Amino acid sequence: MASSTVAGQISLDDVIAQLGRYRPVFHSEADLQHSFARLLWELTPDVHSRLEVPQRHPGRTEYLDLLCIGPSARTAIEFKYFTRRWTGTAGTPPEDYALKGHAATDLARLRFVRDIARLERFCQRSDQNGLAVMVTNDASLWTPPSPDRKPTRDRDFKIHQGRELTGTLLWAEGTYKPHTCTLRGTYVLDWQPYSELEGVGGEFRYVAVSVTPVTDEPGGMPGHAASGERDRVSGGGVVSRSPVRDHSPKRSE
Repeated sequence: MASSTVAGQISLDDVIAQLGRYRPVFHSEADLQHSFARLLWELTPDVHSRLEVPQRHPGRTEYLDLLCIGPSARTAIEFKYFTRRWTGTAGTPPEDYALKGHAATDLARLRFVRDIARLERFCQRSDQNGLAVMVTNDASLWTPPSPDRKPTRDRDFKIHQGRELTGTLLWAEGTYKPHTCTLRGTYVLDWQPYSELEGVGGEFRYVAVSVTPVTDEPGGMPGHAASGERDRVSGGGVVSRSPVRDHSPKRSE
């Protein structure tokens, strides 16, 4: 199963490209989730989509944004939609939009990284991969920080173009342990164009991280790749697997 493929049926990049033609902007994260699921069904009727699917663990339940179920494979998807202010008319049919500005970019980074860790926990089946997707018009998220800028509390959680995420990531150099996040894989971020609209804040980009399923491979640890093995993922970076898992909660009950 190709790691950038949704439910073994269609490339994520193909779905995103088609989505951008009709929905270059969204009112909310829920709007993005619903629009993606509806378009996926139109493009691949054999893939069934389920929103807010419970993932049960001992003592708690987490919720997955979207589960895509195909004839022979499944994909778990987490979405993030982070915006700066933008007002305009766009889409087919045309709609008026008035996006709010979400100022806390450090928390946007934290939540996206946590989505990757959650998907590493959710992809325990050999036939289920994961995709963490962020769409944004906030250029500060994809722009590398200035070399002379002082370190920030979210330094380990930066998600700009070319950034590599792996291992244990510390918030504020580890002084706030609840935000510590451990990734078993290695992910190189590759931002792609999503849409270009008029006005300040009209450029949208997306980044997608692909999480491979954890499987029991003969002669090795679950999900452990051979030395030097990496999978190139279009629009989502590079994945290499190791057995470390994160247990940071999100939306638990």
